[in-house]
Order: sequence, then structure tokens, then C-alpha cells
Amino acid sequence: MTVRPALLPAALLALGLALGLTGCAGTKASEASASGSSSSSPTDAADRSAAGQRIEVQVASGKVTGDTGRIAVAAGTHVTLVITSDVADEAHLHGYDEEAELTPGKPAEIAFDATIPGVFEVELHEAGTVLLSLQVG
Repeated sequence: MTVRPALLPAALLALGLALGLTGCAGTKASEASASGSSSSSPTDAADRSAAGQRIEVQVASGKVTGDTGRIAVAAGTHVTLVITSDVADEAHLHGYDEEAELTPGKPAEIAFDATIPGVFEVELHEAGTVLLSLQVG
């Protein structure tokens, strides 16, 4: 098959998106792939501070509110995910292999340095609910 040069950037973007999204298999950070995606919606500068970027999500009656969708994070930023749920579960940040046990009504934190470029889902394991995606780059 011949790929025309004009179609090459689109094909590389599609490949980058496919490789950047990780599944729920406990993918370790060293196994994560870079993503060439550029479709992001940066969070407000007010959400960032000298201490890093804080992202807060709440789950109640199966509904996710707060910082949801795709959240842009600059590479090298210290990130603190704060997740509050009304049911017990386990939150998992794919690609970085970070987890936090959730106790109903009690905020749980996942803190890490965003050093791996790509798009990574944060999900509830038992419920299978995707809370948000982090786009690091």
C-alpha cells in the first residue's frame, strides 16, 4: 500500500491517538506510549499553582462532576488528583500505574509528576467509570 505524503500527518495522528490511550491492564509508566494528539482544552491557569496542578472530581449516584473530560497538563508538572466518591471503589491512573482506594465521602488523592507524554484515563475499577483523561505534553 502506498501512503501519499499529504495523508501521512493524519495517519500518524491516528496512530498516536491509538497508542496513547491505555487500557485497564495496569499499564506501567515505562510501557506507556506517546500521543501526537493536539485536540485538548487546557484547564484554567487558576487551577495551576507553584505547587503544581490540582484536579478535583466527584462521583455521586453514578454521575461524575468537577474537572472531567480531557484535561491538559504540561509535561513536568506535579499533579494532584482529588477524587471523592459516594461508594467504595478504587481509582486508577493508567499509564502511570497509580491507584487510590476510595472510601465513601472521603477525598482520596493521587499525586505524581507528569513526566510521560500522552493521553491517560483515570477510571473507577469496580464501576468501570472513566472520570477524565489527562493529556500530558
